[in-house]
Amino acid sequence: MSATRIATLVAYGLALVSIVALEVAGRREGSRVPTLAQLCGFVMRYRVGRVPLGRVALLGFWWWVGFHFFAR
Repeated sequence: MSATRIATLVAYGLALVSIVALEVAGRREGSRVPTLAQLCGFVMRYRVGRVPLGRVALLGFWWWVGFHFFAR
C-alpha cells in the first residue's frame, strides 16, 4: 500500500471521527453546537426570493460527491 493511499485513508478517518464528535457534542444537554440534522434543515430553508437556493446548493454538492467518488 502506498504512502499516498495511507494518508488519504487517515484523512478520511479523521474527518469521520470529527463529524461523529461534533454530532455527539451537539446532542449533549444545553449544547450550542448544532446537530447535522439541524444544520441540514437550516440549509434547506435558505431561499433567495422564490428560489430555494439551499436545496439547489445541496443537490449540487451531492452531485459533486457522486461524480467524484462513485462514477467510474
